[in-house]
Amino acid sequence: MTELDRNITVVTLFGFVTLLSLIEMYFSYAHDSKRYHGRDTLTNVYLMFAAFIVNLATKAGTFMLLDYVYRHHRLFQITNVYLYWIVLILVQDFLYWVLHYTGHYVRFFWAMHVTHHSSQYFNLTTGFRSTVFEPLYRAFFYLPLALMGFNALDILFAYLVTQIYGNLVHTQTIGKLHPLFEYIFVSPSHHRVHHASNLRYLDKNMGMILIIWDRLFGTFQKELDEEKIVYGLTKQPEDTGAINIIFHEFSALMADVKKAPRLLDKIRYFLYPPGWSHDGSTHTARVQQRQLLKQG
Repeated sequence: MTELDRNITVVTLFGFVTLLSLIEMYFSYAHDSKRYHGRDTLTNVYLMFAAFIVNLATKAGTFMLLDYVYRHHRLFQITNVYLYWIVLILVQDFLYWVLHYTGHYVRFFWAMHVTHHSSQYFNLTTGFRSTVFEPLYRAFFYLPLALMGFNALDILFAYLVTQIYGNLVHTQTIGKLHPLFEYIFVSPSHHRVHHASNLRYLDKNMGMILIIWDRLFGTFQKELDEEKIVYGLTKQPEDTGAINIIFHEFSALMADVKKAPRLLDKIRYFLYPPGWSHDGSTHTARVQQRQLLKQG
């Protein structure tokens, strides 16, 4: 596949998602379903462009890092073109799950990822509400792909294509799909759970394409008919301006770090999951979920 073919494919897919977003937006307003809100949608677009600028600024460095590892340190090379792309997509999807899991369970990374979860609306444009600073560290999670003999251009192309799928599951328009599909692949239902602020749903369904990683590693939660999803964060920032949406969790993190009397606890605030506290005044979602299960 040539560079031109890659660019045409990405632009076409992005255009397709944009068109679907406009159609969904039109029907939302036409039927007054209140799935879109003007300012919220503009914030999604703003954050998408902010992430695009960071992506653009880091693209050369990302490519050079992946290319260097591929050229000088790859362990083997898959020669069959079909097997090459199948393995690339599968392993990349798993590594994305690891990246996403880290974004939820390490507070320093959550401070960056939180922007994607900050909307109290859930629609196709929510997928554009990007983790602005993720391009600064994402390449390090994909280094194993270069070690496995996948070249940098193919890694970046596969990532962009799978991201398009990830955008498509940000919708309330589609209900639950066939059970076999829902067992293997991430569906809109699965991803609605992921964006919920309900305690039962927190930090679940991290996959991009395949939901099997969540089933294997204990982070799967199905959407329950008896528990309506409330979108957004457990504690919404009062200032919903785009700048505060990007930086508010960093401010909260540093406030907690200052309160910790010991250096070790200060470090733990960066590395432990959101909700952890040195004095036990707050608890992680996982601890609260265990308490919820005990209550029946």
